[in-house]
Amino acid sequence: MEPLTLSEADVSGIEQISRLAEVIWNQHYTSIISVDQIRYMLKKMYSRESLEEQMLKKHHRFFIIHHQQEAIGFVSVNEESRDTWFLNKFYILQNLAGKGFGSKVFDELCELLKPKQITLTVNRQNYKSINFYFKKGFTIQKVADFDIGNGYVMNDFVMTWLAKN
Repeated sequence: MEPLTLSEADVSGIEQISRLAEVIWNQHYTSIISVDQIRYMLKKMYSRESLEEQMLKKHHRFFIIHHQQEAIGFVSVNEESRDTWFLNKFYILQNLAGKGFGSKVFDELCELLKPKQITLTVNRQNYKSINFYFKKGFTIQKVADFDIGNGYVMNDFVMTWLAKN
């Protein structure tokens, strides 16, 4: 596999992150949630204002994933407590799914962060992602529903990964 790089993004990367999110969400989520909900969530989570708030006020760290000098996805994490991280976003272009890129990115992220624990939420209908997380050692901790406004609810699993000592 060609090398991947993770480059930490600041506000100058917002436009690129927003463009990637629009492409990836429209490729992946139309079989899981409605197009109207996708539009709503993209506007809510990937507008310039929202991404600036995530970066500057909530201290989320964003990494753009590059393969052969092309941006192919992004990751966002925040440290909830010492060595305990929340994986907010993990997206790779769908034409590259199942080719080992996600595993490589996850491994590089772990190398960079040195986490003892990572928690995330994933849609309960997102079988490909759930199976990927199982493969990486995550376990389901609980079922949770999150009201995100405008009549939409995220029906998720909360999953946790623990570092092997």
